[in-house]
Amino acid sequence: MKANNKTKTAAAPPAPASAPDTPADYLIRPVRAGDLEKLIAVDAQITGIQKAEYWRQRFRGHVARKDQSSHFLVAEKNSAIEGLIIGEIRDWEFGTPPCGWVFGISVRPEARLSGVATRLLDALCASFRLAGMTKVRTLLVSDDLLVMKFYRSQGMMAAPIITLERKLD
Repeated sequence: MKANNKTKTAAAPPAPASAPDTPADYLIRPVRAGDLEKLIAVDAQITGIQKAEYWRQRFRGHVARKDQSSHFLVAEKNSAIEGLIIGEIRDWEFGTPPCGWVFGISVRPEARLSGVATRLLDALCASFRLAGMTKVRTLLVSDDLLVMKFYRSQGMMAAPIITLERKLD
């Protein structure tokens, strides 16, 4: 019997169809006028509610402010808005010293777990630090576990503020 002198070579593993996104894949930048309709669409995809007038008012309010206390940033990839964050420096809100507040953060479901939300929050916090702030706060609905887990992973914890409410019917 003759020996086979052919050597087998290991086949290269197939290349992934597309590499997973990384935080560096996203450009974090201030919102621009041309972003408004894209922001409305992103929010509608995430929340399932079309709130066009809300976003127009938020956008106008941000643009109207000439000081450095208001921040509205977007995460962009391939000319598409994949996420956003809105924050503001508030002075003596609820009797507390000035600090940064995150009013909203949203990331398209397809872009989640890529680090883009962390980059958005880091960019906002950097702006707050430049303005002399030493703390950042936010409010969220207590049963929104996804958002709660995100903020907890970023080192945020309960603040010395209690939210109270009353029905108005």
